[in-house]
Amino acid sequence: MMMSTTTTTKLHNSSSPTKAAHQTTTTTTTTTTTTTTTLNHHHFPNFIAHDWPSTMFSHLQNWQTQYGPNFIYSTGRIQLLCMTDPEMVKELSFCKSLSLGKPSYQPKERGPLLGLGIATSNGPIWAHQRKIIAPQFYLDKVKGMVNLMVDSTNSLITSWENKIKSQEKGIADITIDEDLKNLSADIISRACFGSNYSHGQQIFLKLRTLQNIMSKKFPGVPGSRLMPTKSNREIWRLEKEIRTMILELVKQREAETSCENDLLQMIMEGAKNYDGIDRQGLGMTRDKFIVDNCKTIYLAGHETIAITASWSLMLLAAYPEWQARARAEVLQVCSDGVPHADMLPSLKTLSMVIHETLRLYSPSVYVIREAFEDLKLKDIVIPKGTNIQIPVPILHRIPEIWGCDSQEFNPQRFENGILGASKIPQAYLPFGVGTRICVGQRLAHTQLKLILSLILSKFSFSLSPSYQHSLTCRLFIQPQYGINLNLRRL
Repeated sequence: MMMSTTTTTKLHNSSSPTKAAHQTTTTTTTTTTTTTTTLNHHHFPNFIAHDWPSTMFSHLQNWQTQYGPNFIYSTGRIQLLCMTDPEMVKELSFCKSLSLGKPSYQPKERGPLLGLGIATSNGPIWAHQRKIIAPQFYLDKVKGMVNLMVDSTNSLITSWENKIKSQEKGIADITIDEDLKNLSADIISRACFGSNYSHGQQIFLKLRTLQNIMSKKFPGVPGSRLMPTKSNREIWRLEKEIRTMILELVKQREAETSCENDLLQMIMEGAKNYDGIDRQGLGMTRDKFIVDNCKTIYLAGHETIAITASWSLMLLAAYPEWQARARAEVLQVCSDGVPHADMLPSLKTLSMVIHETLRLYSPSVYVIREAFEDLKLKDIVIPKGTNIQIPVPILHRIPEIWGCDSQEFNPQRFENGILGASKIPQAYLPFGVGTRICVGQRLAHTQLKLILSLILSKFSFSLSPSYQHSLTCRLFIQPQYGINLNLRRL
């Protein structure tokens, strides 16, 4: 539990930036990072509360009630314009890339984890990185990764089958989220490092440790990242080790006579524009380009996919009618139980389940953008330099745009896709918004469909009596105590 003193400012409709923030009150608020719901194990769906933001982000909802849908508050030295007006978010989604970008404080606060990779950079650095990286996630490239996804998932399925065989009743209680993180790490290691994937797995283990340490850091406290505390010294050590391991792998790759067709090779090709010297004064060198983007691809392509797969299976376990519908579709489309790339578009029910999971349990907590020039959204002027924060879980539950069942699990709302699911499609933000939307969303959907369809074709499952529906935020929203399912072989 954390006590913080926060300054909250009401925004007034105005054509003048100086008038946009003139009524100020100071509020002391208590915030927590977890929310817990006790389950009744006979009627799971009725006792799994999907309105967890009302506890985890109660301070934001209280201020929303008090000050309206848009208000300013601060965390340490960082001031944020919190925006929950769907119409303003819609307008923001159409802003040019030169008008908005990632906050300038992020490379400093999250530097050891993300550096100046595609997720945090702006301007010419970001444009160059997107030009190099985005084509690697086009549909034809993603289809080329399907076989390695299937192979890795089949290894996980075999391990679960062995656990089930060891149980007398043929039912195994399995903590699935850790297994799915290992699976996702295996897939992204193979996609990123090819034949060197075992070396890549060691890098990713250190990145996961670094992520866990940094998730406990509170951003916005001046000088805190420079102090030689125990956690900072551990962060510096891991950052150095990860950099060394990635560059050793690059050196090995450069010494090879043949080229591999993997993400590392693509990043190395893109880094040829940098000769090791930051000639443009943009903070980017060849080695930094390679290291930062390897780390970014891991975090974007591993953690978020594993978390979403875990929540999807939890929801399918809690709502057996949807589990049965999704399985029937998989068995009909994939007659041999093995999904192929061309079959995935036909898995409509599974798409609906994934979209609804991302609505209720989006791994990303906020979409944050910095205004690089004065903006006007609706009738509010936003001065240059303002950090705009969109709380995704709150926006995903507004009844006026999602309907009176916005707090409920109802995949049917996505029957006609994202455009038909709500009154304002731009309010659906699991992959971000506007020109900075995640380039890997096609890979994410493909991997999620493959993993879920293979599991559905092999097992039936229900929530374990030991499961506690508790969420925590460690950079991403994830289960605090794991997700335990009872699995039975079909």
